Amino acid sequence: MSRPPAPATLPPVSAVAPTGASATARRVLGLPDPVPTSEARAAARRALERVGGPVGMAVGVAPTIAFVAGDAAGGLGVAFVALGVTALVACGVRLARRESPGAAIAGLVVAGVCATVAALAGEARAFFLPTMVLPVVFVLAYVVSLLAGRPLTGLMVNRLVNGPRDWPRRPALRSVYTVSSLIGLAMAAANLVLRVVFYLADEPAVLGVIQVVATPSFAVHFALTFVVARRVATSLATSPAAATAPRTTTR
Repeated sequence: MSRPPAPATLPPVSAVAPTGASATARRVLGLPDPVPTSEARAAARRALERVGGPVGMAVGVAPTIAFVAGDAAGGLGVAFVALGVTALVACGVRLARRESPGAAIAGLVVAGVCATVAALAGEARAFFLPTMVLPVVFVLAYVVSLLAGRPLTGLMVNRLVNGPRDWPRRPALRSVYTVSSLIGLAMAAANLVLRVVFYLADEPAVLGVIQVVATPSFAVHFALTFVVARRVATSLATSPAAATAPRTTTR
């Protein structure tokens, strides 16, 4: 799934004191000022934008939903028609949002490959065979990266949060990436096991639900990792030890 470009860093939260009648009333009553929109919330929003945001995620799962609904309503023939129409609309939406044309075409290609496999097999559940490769790849990548001492989420996120180049030797930051990678590994493994179980049970509707739910789940995991890692990286950058050394960035 493609996503619109986003700046690598986020602006700091404004420190300007609140003004207006409500602020005056709070000062008179001795009440604390409300906390402004936090940088963490802004970071989470930007992180979700990096994986497409709500619209991007909806566009990404729409062809799967259309295929499953079409199959339930009228069989494979209807499912293929619903998939084709939805995939073309999704491609148009991506282009209208000025996403990468390559990513928009890739969405059509993936839908075409999945439909071809289902047509050759003559059964709806085969539609999900090509995408079953993804959790396998992620499980292997997480395991290999953890064994190598360079957790996968660190490789993916550290540059985006402007973290230090030597992050594997920073215990606080490495811990964040290790825990996040272990969570990601558990999610990918669970995703793979559920897909295999319900594929063998010939439950295409459940497979569709698993695929749809997986997209926002991994997006939220990415966003939370982004927020926590950015806080730790910022803390390291502003520490007294870091102030006397040249700042280096990522990876």
